[in-house]
Amino acid sequence: QLQLVESGGALVQPGGSLRLSCAASGFTLDSYVIGWFRQAPGKEREGVSCISSSGGNTNYAFSVKGRFTVSRDNAKKVVYLQMNSLNPEDTAAYYCADLLDSFATCSRIYEVYEYEYWGQGTQVTVSS
Repeated sequence: QLQLVESGGALVQPGGSLRLSCAASGFTLDSYVIGWFRQAPGKEREGVSCISSSGGNTNYAFSVKGRFTVSRDNAKKVVYLQMNSLNPEDTAAYYCADLLDSFATCSRIYEVYEYEYWGQGTQVTVSS
């Protein structure tokens, strides 16, 4: 089965940047639509971004649009989430997951239940 491992989380000051990685194993990555989610303590998991299997289509939650950029390198089997202009509200555990519908075009931010396999998460803390 597909296995996903996130990395790159850290403590960063407000206004700083981080790049998260989602590394896949078990299958080739180019068949999967990948989503990024985040979950802050006491809050529900929320969708952050989506990238289609080819990388040609992306989508973002309104709260991160213009600050976050999702990309992928299928040859390396990695999906990235570049996060700029971070603020304390971005503090959360960040997860990647593969969408059940591998033909989806990321026309919207898909819901948690629409995803299949999840990574273990990586912690991002934005604080001075």
